Amino acid sequence: VTAMEIFQTLKENHGNGFEGFIQEKVCPLPGDVMYENLGLGPAKVRELWKEIDIIVNGAATTNFYERYDVAFDTNVMGAKHICEFAKRCSKLKMLLHVSTAYVAGEQEGILLEKSFLMGETLRKDAHHLDIESERNLIKETMRELKANRSSEKTEKRTMKELGLKRARELGWPNTYVFTKAMGEMLLGHLRGDLPVVIVRPSIITSILNDPLPGWMEGIRTIDSFIVGYAKQALSIFLVDLDVILDMIPGDMVVNAMMVAMMVHSEEQAQSIYHLTSSLRNPAPCAVLVETIYSYFFCNPPLSRKKNSEPVRLSRMRVFRTLTWFRAYMAIKYRLPLEVVVSTPLNIIHYKSRGYDFGFDPKSIDWDDYFYSVHIPGVVKYLCD
Repeated sequence: VTAMEIFQTLKENHGNGFEGFIQEKVCPLPGDVMYENLGLGPAKVRELWKEIDIIVNGAATTNFYERYDVAFDTNVMGAKHICEFAKRCSKLKMLLHVSTAYVAGEQEGILLEKSFLMGETLRKDAHHLDIESERNLIKETMRELKANRSSEKTEKRTMKELGLKRARELGWPNTYVFTKAMGEMLLGHLRGDLPVVIVRPSIITSILNDPLPGWMEGIRTIDSFIVGYAKQALSIFLVDLDVILDMIPGDMVVNAMMVAMMVHSEEQAQSIYHLTSSLRNPAPCAVLVETIYSYFFCNPPLSRKKNSEPVRLSRMRVFRTLTWFRAYMAIKYRLPLEVVVSTPLNIIHYKSRGYDFGFDPKSIDWDDYFYSVHIPGVVKYLCD
């Protein structure tokens, strides 16, 4: 199955005129948000400044534990470069920036919806956040690594650890949300009178309705859990079944973005929208766990051996506390391993809201969504 399947509805609507329609609407440019003017040549930049009226910035690295230098250049400097570029566009009506719902932190399991002031942190006892100082810290660390002739592996590990260290010192859980928060700060600080909308989705999942229910590209968050169970590689899991998974289908995110662009076009203000589900229609972990078992009970996966036959999967063992999880691991794995280790080697044999526009999370039936849409999508698009 190819990514082109997502365009099947358009192909059906336009028939032989599909290619011409796409060429008229889409003009790809080899740019990069990490560079000023997006890395485009002077002639092309001047042309774009005269033509563009709406910018949607979705460029980011979403790896939670990305190298600090890479995440900073993309998520922080990228936002700065997009803002500077947008301010030069003479016809611009709107800059819409895609962030994440986790930038402002949580309180009692509820995602906060505050905006950021420049230099603000999520920890009350933390020092003021100076973005330029963070940039200098990255440069200095890289200089030291080069001076010490550190290996590529050491450089990568050091930069990953630096990002996590700085994020947690200032109150963010990982490098991704930390750098996205700094990107928002720069946008608010530099935008001037530029109309800006920031959308903050939570966990984006497969398409619910339009244009292709269940479609997704690449394994994300909860999908690794589903794939692991389907491939018989995950039989136990540590999770509180009452914890809410804040998820939102991809088409609802896109629909909300389009409405936000329409509503706030040419407003000389900044607006922030959370695209989430946990307040209006929460989905506890128990719904996902039970639906996964029900789906694969009725639709058993095939064995990976030759002449594969359907495999009846056992119900996954779920542990709510680390204490019970550790106890199970000790009985099931550690004690048998200790017996093996104590056995003489010569006898062991080893084997190798609002607007009827399709973005209200209240409309989602989570059981039906997981059973009829998302899990079949995972099986179709992600399971080899």
